[in-house]
Amino acid sequence: MARQKGIIKLKGTIGDITFYKTQDGHLAREKGGIDANRIATDPAFQRTRENGSEFGRAGKAGKVLRTALRVLLLNSADSRMVSRLTQSMVKVIQADSTNERGLRNVIDGEAELLAGFEFNIRGKLGTSLFAPYTGSIDRVTGEITVDIPSFIPSNMIAAPGGTTHFKIISAGVEVDFENESFVEQHAETAILAWDATATAVINQVNTVTPNSTKPLFLALGLEFYQEVNGSMYSLKNGAYNPLALIQVDGGV
Repeated sequence: MARQKGIIKLKGTIGDITFYKTQDGHLAREKGGIDANRIATDPAFQRTRENGSEFGRAGKAGKVLRTALRVLLLNSADSRMVSRLTQSMVKVIQADSTNERGLRNVIDGEAELLAGFEFNIRGKLGTSLFAPYTGSIDRVTGEITVDIPSFIPSNMIAAPGGTTHFKIISAGVEVDFENESFVEQHAETAILAWDATATAVINQVNTVTPNSTKPLFLALGLEFYQEVNGSMYSLKNGAYNPLALIQVDGGV
């Protein structure tokens, strides 16, 4: 692709050149490619069809997980999160050693590879929350838990400029990727002052189906606020709110 320069930016197609706008600026590229019917039928493109099938499966799996975490993601996602999650789902599918290429899926893959996934690269949990925490997934009871001992917020949370308050959020999610359904429960603290006053011990328990055989996920995040004239406002529209998967149990 080429980057458009100059005062006048074009959008549309002229001849064999397509002009378009992305978050990276105004770009241009040459039309081309292989006929879709040939890709769908020619034996030479068997690998292409297999890759396409698995990529599509990864996209659907990512959508189900995003939908399950929608309430938390409304204020905690970057503009490229969808594509990054799809790429991570592709790796999960590629780890499936049970099915043939083209038929591999998330269920038979390694969902645990998603542990540590950051939904907001502009504000990562790993570089925001330094207070020790323990996450646990109890498949028998269905309890997905976060425990955080008392800590000093100004010492243990790296907050963006303008922060006066914060909130800790978590969610437990049970996902049925085959049927594209889920069970979700989330929890949050009260809005707490970002200062040198120690917090209380934090224990958040999110419950899903007991004895589930589906993949289970534990997400943990922060929301930052600024107090103005006694009212709380989401800091910079949540641009730097971190959210990450801290525990994943791929199912049985």
